[in-house]
Amino acid sequence: MGERSHKATEGAAPSDGASIRIFLNGEPREVAERSTVGDLLERLGRHPRTVAVEYNGDILPRPRYGETRLSAGDRVEVVHFVQGG
Repeated sequence: MGERSHKATEGAAPSDGASIRIFLNGEPREVAERSTVGDLLERLGRHPRTVAVEYNGDILPRPRYGETRLSAGDRVEVVHFVQGG
C-alpha cells in the first residue's frame, strides 16, 4: 500500500545556512530554517501527488504543503504510494 521514505542522506539540510532538527518518519533530521513541507518533499525527491503527509499527528492537506513551515521538533511522517501487484 504505502512505503515510508527515510534514507539517511535524503532531505539533509544544506551545508550553508542555519538548520533546525525535525523528526522525519521517527528519525532526527536536519533541515534548513524556514523550510516548508513542500521543500522537504522536494529534497526527498517525492512528488506531492504521490505521498501522504502527517504533520505533528494530523494529516496535512496537499494544498498546504507549500505554506506549512517546519519548526524545530516537528514530527513529520511521509508515506509514498507504491504501485504493483
